[in-house]
Parts: sequence; C-alpha cells; structure tokens
Amino acid sequence: MSKNRQVIIRELPKGELTEDHFELREAEMPAAGAGEVLVRTILMSIDAANRAWMQGATYREAVKAGDVMHTYSIGEVVESKADTLAAGDIVAVEARWAEYVAVKASVAEKLPADIRPLSHLLSVFGIAGKTAYHGLVGVGRPQAGETVVVSAAAGSVGIFVGQIAKALGCRAVGIAGGQEKCDWVVNELGFDACIDYRSGNLFRELKAACPDGIDVYFDNVGGQILETVLFQMNMKGRVVCCGAVSQYNAEAPSGPRNLPGLVVVKRLRMEGFIVMDFADQDAKAEADLRSWVADGRVKVVEDVVEGLENAPAALVGLLAGENRGKRMVRVAPDPA
Repeated sequence: MSKNRQVIIRELPKGELTEDHFELREAEMPAAGAGEVLVRTILMSIDAANRAWMQGATYREAVKAGDVMHTYSIGEVVESKADTLAAGDIVAVEARWAEYVAVKASVAEKLPADIRPLSHLLSVFGIAGKTAYHGLVGVGRPQAGETVVVSAAAGSVGIFVGQIAKALGCRAVGIAGGQEKCDWVVNELGFDACIDYRSGNLFRELKAACPDGIDVYFDNVGGQILETVLFQMNMKGRVVCCGAVSQYNAEAPSGPRNLPGLVVVKRLRMEGFIVMDFADQDAKAEADLRSWVADGRVKVVEDVVEGLENAPAALVGLLAGENRGKRMVRVAPDPA
C-alpha cells in the first residue's frame, strides 16, 4: 500500500463533540526507522477519555487541532528494525486513528499469543478489564459482604467492575441510563440491582437498593451522580475515581457540592488512578480474570464497530451512552 488512511481532529470542540469535528484523509505510508516497528492497526480502543484529551494535557499530552486522533490500539508488526520484535508479533501501542503507525519498539508491548479473538486483548484482558480490576481491587479494596456501586454500569469498564465485585463475594449495584440497560445489567451480567439515573429518583432508588449503605463506589461519571452517592457512603467508605464522562462535553463542568465536608465527616477515601499505575500487578489481574472468565463468573461483552471511517461516530455514540460493553473499532481482520 502506498497510502495510509487517517482520521484527524479538524477542529477542537467547544461543547458537545460531533462527527464534524473529524476528517478522514490519506497520508503517505509511515516508515520504520532504526529501533522502530511498522504496525498494522487491527483494533482501536474507543474510550470516554478520548474526549478528555481534547480539553488539554492530563496524564498524557493534549490532542490538538490538526492531529491524527490519539488512541490505544492492538496491531500486527509488519516490519521491524529492532531486535526485540519481529514481523507477525501482536502488540499494544499508543497510536493514532490510522491504518498504519511507526513507533519505537521500546513502547510497543508484545501481547500473549494464546488469546483469541484479539478483541479480548482490549476488553476483558486489556485496558477495560484491567482498569476495572486494578481500580476495584487495588484502590477500592472491597471485602466479601460489602456493597459496591458502579456508575456507567453497562459501559466498557462498568460491566467488569460489577462482575468482579460479585466474584469477590460483594453485593454489586449498578447505575446506568435507561431501564432496558439496567435490566440487561441485572439479568445478563448478574448484578444484584441497577438504577436508572434518568428516572428522577436516584437518591431514593439507590437507598432502596443499598439498605446497608455503600462501602465502595467506582465512579466513572462524576458530577451530580457522584454527589448523590457520597451522601450514602458508609463510614470509611472508598471512592474509586476512574472517570467523569458527565463532564467531558459540558461547557461549564460541575462537581459535587458537598466536598470536602462528607469526606471529613465520614472519613472517606477518594483516590484517582490510571490503569498503568498498577502495571506491576498486571499478571495477577490477568490470572484472576482468566479464571473468572473460564468458570463463567465474568462474561465478556464487546461492542465492535467496523471500519476506520466510523471511528468518529463510534466515539460520539459512546459519549451518548449507546454502547454495551467495551467499544472498539475494527480497522483490519485478525491475522490467520
């Protein structure tokens, strides 16, 4: 191939993200330099964090107008100019919305050869499953018998948080948008309860679903939902701060109004994290997740959108809550 299709950020959004903020274009094929590899993109992760990167530098560099959209992806090495990787290796890379990328071999993670389909390397055994595991186990530290609540419960991370909580002997309660989605979380994933935050009765319904209070809250949304949950946290409860999707499209983001008062009175611990913080625990996470998938305690749900050109719509739709499970875009088929 002589051309490399890419999706660029045509214009940074000032409010709600739309497909018009992106543009599909053709560029010259990248070439691998010394110590680099040329990677064919197979699957791209679609995450709410993608939107946050457009708001400025966070735990990583900001995405700017004119940039090829940043992403985390799974790909196949097609050319290597490094001793550590060879053509045919499957790798995880910080990449771009593009068919091919050239990256330093030192930042490409060689992935296990025994996991198929490769989509599982983005979902349960990848960024989604490990985010859920490390956030809940490493930060939330739930004990059997405790109540764990997770927002965005039908999303890529939320589905695993609730199922892991159940595997650890906890009561799992989800918060999601729409009764149909809530019913699915309970009936298909085994949560003990799930509350529709759009019903207008979140506080009352949450109290009914958690009669003994909340010990661990895994927060993916921030804003008003976080504020409501904080009032029902138990003494010395733990709040795992993973994301704030309710704020990413807001022109005037708002936070909970009851801080730090409730944190002090209830001796709460609120802690943010990034999945890479727990890289030294990845082997334990993968072993536990493999065991739970094998015995049916964790079900894998994936939402795969076909085609690089559909990546903008996939991200806009995810921010609107249309996905169930881990959303990703397939750019190329799994190698035989």
